[in-house]
Amino acid sequence: MRNPDGSVTALSSASATVFSIGIVFLGYWGVHEASPWKFSDVLIALFALIGFASLGFVPFVVTRPIDGTGPNRHIQTARVMFALGVVTLWLAVAISIVF
Repeated sequence: MRNPDGSVTALSSASATVFSIGIVFLGYWGVHEASPWKFSDVLIALFALIGFASLGFVPFVVTRPIDGTGPNRHIQTARVMFALGVVTLWLAVAISIVF
């Protein structure tokens, strides 16, 4: 089954948008504060880094060259990576609010 036209563009721009929102969150959260880090701070940073890595690789995965004969698994992989990035960034935000 063919993917809808614009899937590559949509995934690339959506991942860049969520990535930039995550950067704003890190700036607001205070990753640069001089106070010692607690366990929750390390957990927030870990989830944020996983999310940033996942979102950062979406454009590279989705724009890989394909042969026109088989199904395009790159877009499906990029969608999973995008979802993982969004979920982990939201977990980081939720942990920062709760703790």
